[in-house]
Amino acid sequence: MNVDGALAAGRAAAKARMRDTVRLYSQGPDTFNRATGTTTPGAKTTLYQGVGRVRPLAQASGEDVQAADREVRLLEYQVSLPWDTPLPGGTRVLPGMRVEVLASRDARMVGLVLWVTGGQFSDQATAWRLTTEDRS
Repeated sequence: MNVDGALAAGRAAAKARMRDTVRLYSQGPDTFNRATGTTTPGAKTTLYQGVGRVRPLAQASGEDVQAADREVRLLEYQVSLPWDTPLPGGTRVLPGMRVEVLASRDARMVGLVLWVTGGQFSDQATAWRLTTEDRS
């Protein structure tokens, strides 16, 4: 089997394992209304919505950090998207973008919002993998 054939088979197998439905999006800055004391979340721009695979990377090595007036635990996840996932023209995935789990066979994952910390790109990869963290 040649490299292209092996990659096609690997990509098909990786996609078959993607059983979650996810949404990759960017979010504009929040707006604070001084008169009411409320914050309105920034507009969300969906870059991709479809199949994906979400899995924890290092559950035991989460990091406790201070966020505003509370402590949060950062847990790393890897989000795999189909290798040929299209993005709107000229868009690159940047740290700070988010991935929301919309549907999963593990009901505890639904609603999970992960913050993108990096991405792996390669012409010989079987999936497009994003490194993310749960900041809850």
